[in-house]
Amino acid sequence: MKNKIYKIKDTKKLPDCEVEITAEIAQEELESYKTKALKNLQAVAEMPGFRKGKVPENMLKEKIGELGILEDASELAINDCAIEIIAEAKINFLGRPNVSISKIAIGAPIEFKIVITTMPEVKLADYKKIAKKENSKELKVEEVSDKQVEDTIEEIRKMYAEQNHTHAPGETHKEGEKIALPEVNDEFVKKLGEFTDVADFKTKLKENIAKEKEFKAKDKNKLTIIENIIEDSKIEMPKTLVDNEIIKMEAQFTDDIARMGLKLEDYLEHIKKTIEDLKKEWIPDAEKRAKLQIILQKIAIEEKLEADKEEVEKETAKLIEYYKGADPERTKAYVEMQLINEKVWKFLEEQK
Repeated sequence: MKNKIYKIKDTKKLPDCEVEITAEIAQEELESYKTKALKNLQAVAEMPGFRKGKVPENMLKEKIGELGILEDASELAINDCAIEIIAEAKINFLGRPNVSISKIAIGAPIEFKIVITTMPEVKLADYKKIAKKENSKELKVEEVSDKQVEDTIEEIRKMYAEQNHTHAPGETHKEGEKIALPEVNDEFVKKLGEFTDVADFKTKLKENIAKEKEFKAKDKNKLTIIENIIEDSKIEMPKTLVDNEIIKMEAQFTDDIARMGLKLEDYLEHIKKTIEDLKKEWIPDAEKRAKLQIILQKIAIEEKLEADKEEVEKETAKLIEYYKGADPERTKAYVEMQLINEKVWKFLEEQK
């Protein structure tokens, strides 16, 4: 069993559905974290005469100081126990906790505060009735036309030609250069996958397009269900949740612009808007996204839907492996939320 390193001193309600937890960690509990903090610092430290990661420990201590090491150790310790503290306080929270150190001194306990947004007052709509009503309707799936199959084949030919078009070393594509497309014959389709001939390829391609259309139709049905639940529910929306969603939207927007090879300031100048203008425009969508998460969590609580612990651990390990340096506790909380959301969606789909 994990050793409890903290002590909760106070819990109080704040405006806008927030709760503040004050906790402390004794100095003796921080010793192992000081060692870890020093190793972390040593791995990246650089000093004249020493290579990166090779600075002697005593010189590093002298440069950073005892208080500097204590600050880093405190952050490590708090990250290690923040979620455990919230769980002990029996608070059903939404979004990311905001943690800040309020008292820190050599030889004394460190004090810190965790501010979290709690589940707001929600008068949930009759979600089972709404889901049953939508699920009882005939699923409208668009038929796959011969033209759609031929158009898809044309796209496959173009992609194949682009991927397999080669030049001599140092030679580049000329502007406006036409690339010959492969002929659709048995030999070509066999290169694409396990197809016996062109007829088999077209049949399976049509089946795949049909499955995609069915998936989209089901997705549209899910969206209708949740939109109706949101519309018929009454939620006391915390501003912090909307703000959190806008932060996420801004990060996604900035990432999308960078992936297009553009500079954010150039793009904003082109559309003649500031980032603040965009944030104001995003508010309705941010509110909708925040409401969606609240409703999914509320349904999960009502129906006692929980994530499988083994699956949480497995998926968390995968993400931490992929995103080096990701905070384990926050990653775990994110994974757990996503898995619970999936269970809620499945639950709503199964209402007949």
